[in-house]
Amino acid sequence: MKGHIENRLKQLCSGELLAVIGFAIASVLVNHHYPSLKLYSLFSFWTAFLLMEFILLQGTMYWYAKLKRFRDEKTIITPGNVIRKLVKLRKLNLLVIAIPPFAFIFDFVRLQSPLPSGGIWIAACIYLFTILEYINYFHTQLSYDNKADLLYLKQHKALKQASMKRDINRLFHKNVKKNL
Repeated sequence: MKGHIENRLKQLCSGELLAVIGFAIASVLVNHHYPSLKLYSLFSFWTAFLLMEFILLQGTMYWYAKLKRFRDEKTIITPGNVIRKLVKLRKLNLLVIAIPPFAFIFDFVRLQSPLPSGGIWIAACIYLFTILEYINYFHTQLSYDNKADLLYLKQHKALKQASMKRDINRLFHKNVKKNL
């Protein structure tokens, strides 16, 4: 069982880190091979892309902290200092998620003609993915990629609460009880 847990945590951590690296490489390749998209000239692309990378790095940090704690202490309980950072980041994320719509407006006004619609669509897809990833991390688990997750869906007919949210709630409830 311990080997299974460690492997799952390694998979989640490395998957997030590979996504950060993979998306960076993909953006370079797309920009290089499709210059007509003018991807790197779009403020909307950069705001959406950097926000996505920021959110993915938070996931990497979270899973790495869980993995490290599991290896060191044989517990999957996330360290309190990591959870407190995530609470601060969750608030910051909400502020930063509000920026890309203004970047899209800026690009539409600035580039009245010809509008690099392909680049705008790519930026919009990145932004949508980022919002879904934020929800997946901090609210409701949206990714179901193993038998246990699929079995949960089948049995409960509902989506799971995100792992980060469970950890944040656990720390919050622990602190509330301590202060009573």
